[in-house]
Amino acid sequence: MGLRLRAPTETDLAAQLERCRIDELTYGPAGISLGRETPRGLERRHWTTTLRGNNAFERGCEALRTWTVHRGAGPILLADGPIAVGTNVAFSAPLPIGFVDRTFRIVAVVDEPDRYGFAYGTLPVHPETGEESFLVVRDLPGAVRFDVEGVSRPTQRLARVVPPAANRLQDAAVRRYLSAMEHAVAED
Repeated sequence: MGLRLRAPTETDLAAQLERCRIDELTYGPAGISLGRETPRGLERRHWTTTLRGNNAFERGCEALRTWTVHRGAGPILLADGPIAVGTNVAFSAPLPIGFVDRTFRIVAVVDEPDRYGFAYGTLPVHPETGEESFLVVRDLPGAVRFDVEGVSRPTQRLARVVPPAANRLQDAAVRRYLSAMEHAVAED
């Protein structure tokens, strides 16, 4: 995990992205956030919000496809390709003081008539080990929701010693994703 006092430049993220291309996932098996059994030692957590407005499903899908949700939540992000299995991402998230760097790889894409999204898995430059999925779902009666599912555990010593603090940081980050998605689909 990398900590920095100032926001990274695009050059910083590009260098991090280049280094992570050869990294292996820090957990297994890939796809665990999309409904598989939770491996021993990892915790499963789920967050959701209802999306409202005309074309909420289509707008939500576009917000994921273009990284609008992630960027809208505050992180600085650079990907080496479109949303596709194998795409690597370097990501720097703001903390109360400074930034924490993360790298991850997209391990699954869901592209169905009523479900769209992806799951990414952690690489060595990440404060957790595990996976997170982001899905826009349209139910039969037409209701649309945005689901975030995390299956992970902290890797940093302090976070392992004080899990409630790590959970609060993760909750705050996911609430920003949910809010960014709500904003992205809101009608102008």
